[in-house]
Amino acid sequence: MQSFTQHLLDEAASPGKNLHLEHIEDEILNFGVPGGRAAINFIQSLRDMFAGEAKSKVDISVKWDGAPAIFAGIDPEDGKFFVGTKGVFAKSPKLVKSNADLDKHGYSGGLRDKLQIALKTLPSIGIKGVLQGDMMFTQADLETTSIGDEDYITFQPNTIVYAVPADSDFAKRIKAAKLGVVWHTTYSGGATLADLSASFGANVSGLKQTKNVWFEDASYRDVSGKMLFTKAETKEITRYLSRAGKVFQKIDSRALKSFLDTQDKLAGSAVGSSFKTYNNTKVRAGEKVSDPRAHTRGYVKYFEEWWKANQIDSVKQEKTKTQKTKIMKEHLRTIRKTEATIRQVIKFQSHILDAKQFIIDKLDTGARRLAKTFIKTKTGYKVTPDEGYVVVDKIKGNAVKLVDRLEFSYNNFSAIKNWDK
Repeated sequence: MQSFTQHLLDEAASPGKNLHLEHIEDEILNFGVPGGRAAINFIQSLRDMFAGEAKSKVDISVKWDGAPAIFAGIDPEDGKFFVGTKGVFAKSPKLVKSNADLDKHGYSGGLRDKLQIALKTLPSIGIKGVLQGDMMFTQADLETTSIGDEDYITFQPNTIVYAVPADSDFAKRIKAAKLGVVWHTTYSGGATLADLSASFGANVSGLKQTKNVWFEDASYRDVSGKMLFTKAETKEITRYLSRAGKVFQKIDSRALKSFLDTQDKLAGSAVGSSFKTYNNTKVRAGEKVSDPRAHTRGYVKYFEEWWKANQIDSVKQEKTKTQKTKIMKEHLRTIRKTEATIRQVIKFQSHILDAKQFIIDKLDTGARRLAKTFIKTKTGYKVTPDEGYVVVDKIKGNAVKLVDRLEFSYNNFSAIKNWDK
């Protein structure tokens, strides 16, 4: 049976797939020792670039918090323009080339309205291949909002509220547009949609600017002119890397593989008992992991309680209960045997997290922002940074995301969304 880890690798490499982004600190859980080494290499490349010591080996883009995902371009099979969501790569592709296709594929409500607008407006900008992006707004999404003492034109496609000063030229531009999109991925090189290969980044310089469509690529643009690290900053991030490297050397690769093999077996109905799911419960609660030993023991307890509640007590037949109990005990044996390795992995992730946050903070200081970003809460609007950044290896094409998970995930669960209104 194909492992979950191998599945992720295949997903990233498969033509025509929506590229999957992982948090940089989770690469060691996704790919074992090679993933941990890749995380270190990504951080080193960023450090060297920001220190001015080496030519950049990575590209950086901004993660916009848009929705839904939008695909648009030319179907290589018949040369016709289409729009769609992630269903364009389904076994039976849901391509919208006419209003009749909206009915054919069962689109309704707000999503239907947005796709209809996209179908009407996007052909005019001259997409030659196929692009993927995040839909940011249609005219129906734009509101005039007072935040503090200033009036803004706002739109909230997902968690983050984007706010543009109402008297600015940019506000006039988006108020005139029927659709706003940020493009971030390019598909090319195949005779059919299923054959296309995806690559991070979108060159929009050849697209035509029109009144009806506002678009942008997701490239990071430094407007501060101060993105180079000082000597003290270079020394600090090198210290994080050194700590991560020392812990990495202590990780037992065989024990880690054994633990990850067990995690692979949890994919599917038992994914709720996985280590990554357990970690996410802490992220959602806004809790930073500071004690690797306590966190590891917490996972053992969480795993056993989850299995009893969701796999054993939830079935009626004693035979099935016995089978589930046996499987749980087998997994627990592996987890307990590898506790020392799990603790080292947690320590390693902690140092990678420190380095990641250091880089995020640096990127935040220089990013060009077309709009201010807020979170809507019960008590009003709270300033928040962008969702995060994507770092792409120019040579291998691999990519990871740099997101302040404690900040953004907490906001994601606590913020008032458009559909909560």
